[in-house]
Amino acid sequence: MLLDLGPDHRTEILRRMHSKLIAQFGRVIRPDDKRRDPMWTLVQGVIGARAKTAVSNDNADRLLAEYGSWERVAEAPIEDLTARLQTATFPAMAAERLKACLQEIIAQRGKASLDHLESKDTADAMAWLETLPGIARKISAGIMNTSQFNRKALVLDSGHRRVVQRMGLVPAKADTTRAYDELMPLLPAIWSAEDLDEHHLLGKRLAQTICRPKRPDCPSCPVGADCETGAAL
Repeated sequence: MLLDLGPDHRTEILRRMHSKLIAQFGRVIRPDDKRRDPMWTLVQGVIGARAKTAVSNDNADRLLAEYGSWERVAEAPIEDLTARLQTATFPAMAAERLKACLQEIIAQRGKASLDHLESKDTADAMAWLETLPGIARKISAGIMNTSQFNRKALVLDSGHRRVVQRMGLVPAKADTTRAYDELMPLLPAIWSAEDLDEHHLLGKRLAQTICRPKRPDCPSCPVGADCETGAAL
């Protein structure tokens, strides 16, 4: 017989973390008019590896403006796409991945659209997305959560993942997929899709300013009381 061990203590840590990060950084709420079409969100994710969000946003906007449709982007020569993605961190790789991803969507769906995912539950939709070239867990979660789909999926970039690893909320060597699978059941059930989006943006802000990869400023960390790494110092 399985014993009911009650709620996981990490859920309460996540609640405290959220409140303390809001107190530190203020609310970080994505306005509805900033939620873009899922295809735009996919493109922005595929071309955005290790690039600043503003750069990836600009590149996605420019591609759509110059070509007029994602189908036309899929038809463009790699050399042309690479030239238009020079501000990306890895222009040639971004161009190759984007073209392959768009072509696969069109081959399966007949057009560059993710409308069919509207009828799928979030886990199934993410599983389908992750069969596409260049799409892993961070991007699939981003498409479901930050686009007009507005679903409950937690985005985890490398910085946010570093925070929750240092806090001991997920295993130290967990990749993004495992960290996501560990954290999703722990998130307070009352949290909305918007709450999950804000939680990621706050975690990202913490990673960029205090919980840096090297020389983290643990004495200044607002969540230090719940952090295994900080407690060990």
